[in-house]
Amino acid sequence: MIVINVALLLPIAQTFDYLLSTNVTPEVGSRVIVPFGKRQIIGIITAIREYSNVATNKLKSIIKVLDSRSLFSDSLWRILNWAIIYYHYPAGEVLFQALPILLRQSKPYETAPLLQLVTTKKGYSNHLPDNFKSFPNLVSELLLEHRVMLTTQNKGLSDPHQQSIVACNWQLGFSVNSKRPQLNTEQNTAVFAISSEYYRFIVWLLAGVTGSGKTEVYLTVLETILAKGQQALVLVPEISLTPQTILRFRDRFNVPVEVLHSRLNNSERFAVWLKARRGECAVVIGTRSALFTQFAKLGIIIIDEEHDRSYKQHEGWRYHARDLAVVRAREENIPIVLGTATPSLETIYNVQQKKYRQLTLSMQASSARPAIQYLLDMKGLPITHGISMPLLDKMREHLQAGNQVMLFLNRRGFAPVLLCHECGWISECQLCDHSYTLHQHQRQLRCRHCNLYRPLPYQCLQCGSTHLIAVGLGTEQLETVLTSMFPDVPVTRIDRDTTVRKGSLENYLSKIYKGGVRILIGTQMLAKGHHFPDVTLVSLLNADNALFSGNFRAAEYFAQLYTQVSGRAGRAGKQGEVLLQTYYPKHPLLQTLLHQGYMAFAKKTLEERRQANLPPFTSYVLFRADDHDNLKASIFLNQLRQLFDNRSLCDRSLYLMGPNPALLPKYGGRFHWQLLLSHHSRTQLQHLIDVNLPLVNTLSYARKVKWSLDVDPIDI
Repeated sequence: MIVINVALLLPIAQTFDYLLSTNVTPEVGSRVIVPFGKRQIIGIITAIREYSNVATNKLKSIIKVLDSRSLFSDSLWRILNWAIIYYHYPAGEVLFQALPILLRQSKPYETAPLLQLVTTKKGYSNHLPDNFKSFPNLVSELLLEHRVMLTTQNKGLSDPHQQSIVACNWQLGFSVNSKRPQLNTEQNTAVFAISSEYYRFIVWLLAGVTGSGKTEVYLTVLETILAKGQQALVLVPEISLTPQTILRFRDRFNVPVEVLHSRLNNSERFAVWLKARRGECAVVIGTRSALFTQFAKLGIIIIDEEHDRSYKQHEGWRYHARDLAVVRAREENIPIVLGTATPSLETIYNVQQKKYRQLTLSMQASSARPAIQYLLDMKGLPITHGISMPLLDKMREHLQAGNQVMLFLNRRGFAPVLLCHECGWISECQLCDHSYTLHQHQRQLRCRHCNLYRPLPYQCLQCGSTHLIAVGLGTEQLETVLTSMFPDVPVTRIDRDTTVRKGSLENYLSKIYKGGVRILIGTQMLAKGHHFPDVTLVSLLNADNALFSGNFRAAEYFAQLYTQVSGRAGRAGKQGEVLLQTYYPKHPLLQTLLHQGYMAFAKKTLEERRQANLPPFTSYVLFRADDHDNLKASIFLNQLRQLFDNRSLCDRSLYLMGPNPALLPKYGGRFHWQLLLSHHSRTQLQHLIDVNLPLVNTLSYARKVKWSLDVDPIDI
């Protein structure tokens, strides 16, 4: 009897045993079709054994084996199983999320012929792919050196020499652009440190001020990695960063560079996955989910803007791509580089604990000078649509000099509120109890939380008045106002509303680089990573909200945002200026940032975190629950608290807070509550979750609410 243990794509932690009734012997990690109730669904084999804890007569048989081989490399399989345990998430959902969507369905995985290594004393075969025929001398020398021949048999890649030959599918055409810029001393030091230990696991923090040339360090390090026939994974936080990054990598290397992000269709994502797995591409650049790409011979992982919150998954399996990438690098025994101008406090803490090594780039790589920073006290100043008169004067000054101006406003739409001037009625989303955002161009009211939208009303829904007014400022309104103020100056707005269509972002960025845009308006999409050589004035219009938040990380987020936005000014030899409009110019956070810089702020904030026993000096686990009646979720979390209260009597270091309403209490028509668990020991906290999690479903309200578990939450 052969028993197959299968993980299903279901929100349950349990896996299921089935009997193998076919002549095909599958591998752990391959897909099968199994009966489940009245359905037939796809599962992934997690174990093969000769026994089951379930009686044989109650076991059903597998219907079909879809793959004869595992879809996961050994290292990725270990990483995913580690993640299942650490994040306490159902095995099926974790394993399937690491596969392209087409493989989560029943699409067969048909491997194309791979280059294989077979020892011989008679030379080599002529069965070569077309792209090898352009390099006959290199192929001949390579094969004679290894005394091998190439065939097109479809076999596994267990032998490291086989993997090397596969990687040569692109390596034979590898070359470097000779026009690379000259590195300064700090850049050379960083490149030497990383490249000299390319063969083993080390976490490097590349902390460089904006404009210090971190990307050039990445590229130079990759010369060593790619020249050895290895591949690279580069993660970026936003889709907006991929076009510019891809261009720089493709201009530098004559190798296949592929991209992975959410705007690709399923077939495109599957094609990239196959190329990387077969060794047909050298570099994969992508956002968070690209972490699960499989490679023939991965040699390095680079996390650009490692501090960015976009690396944290906020729905379903709430993994952090940066942290999981470190685990992957450890399993692959390869280096990982975390690059940023504003390191997260967790990363700085890991450097202090000697877990990570820091490399610092303190100087700008080009001839650029540090931007001059101003705090503009808004009290008593005349304001026009969020723009003060001193800012308008500065804009005219820089525009007359032939430069570009960038205005940062982290609020999409025309206005955040539409209200009735007669009775005070406010247009609110009925599902979220939050005001609709007015989108004037689309003539819509749209909820920024659940994305529910409705046509713009012509009169008040409460009193019937037609005197409806927009309150507050959004990027769409700012664009309209500036177009009228500067009729002869090209104005461009870049946010998620204007970059929906495929290729639109690339077109906008191209216009900016060519000087076809003089005033740039943007949200966080423009705040980091971009190099706009003609931008000399940057202004943050409305940042005060970040100074008074219920989230203890708000100060860190604002400091990172301000530093990143400020870094867009004066990057190509021209003197840059940064102007921050605020009603609180004496706020300690602003004073520290302007006069001492981000790292001084981080050091001060870390000490405050230590004194308050906050992360990273303690570990958090957050239980979330929601319901339709604002009753059951709080009852369930109270039951859950009682479960852990029994444990806290034995472990005085366990701290529980809640249940409390979430910061956004109503969202998507449901009421949201949370329970926070805190412990100074991550190991102890994990143990407590392991012991108690199986008991959660025994609680009477567990099946009456939707609940989730978030390990290491970042938004509380």
